[in-house]
Amino acid sequence: MSISQRLQDLGISLPPVAVPAAAYVPFVRTGNLVFLSGHIAKKDGKPWVGQLGRDMDTATGREAARAIAIDLMGTLQAAVGDLSKVRRIVKVMSLVNSTPDFTEQHLVTNGASELFAQVFGDQVGAHARSAFGVAQIPLGACVEIELIAEVE
Repeated sequence: MSISQRLQDLGISLPPVAVPAAAYVPFVRTGNLVFLSGHIAKKDGKPWVGQLGRDMDTATGREAARAIAIDLMGTLQAAVGDLSKVRRIVKVMSLVNSTPDFTEQHLVTNGASELFAQVFGDQVGAHARSAFGVAQIPLGACVEIELIAEVE
């Protein structure tokens, strides 16, 4: 099954590349690697604000991470023209706006990781990953994720 068919079956339409909020570009390609800048969680087109462990639970954080994965795929598609050119999701780094005692950053990040596996399959979608708890994310967003992909 093609990636576009998987997205359609999941009811996902990819958004256009978001305009950067500061002095950076949405992606950089060097050789066969594409580095995507961090994308913050958005809900209804606005930053999805909240702190895990204070006013958000893990399940809601997973939804936010999944939403970011969709935005990341939109940017990746813009970078390479067609997601079928992706050979591997190499690395995902997730920053979770969380209280000092919140310890489920890895479970929040699964919202993105599991979607990548669904869309790209286990061979391409499985990736190395880091998930960190941080004191704050720009605009008060609950989660920010960046990605590195290998492309043809």
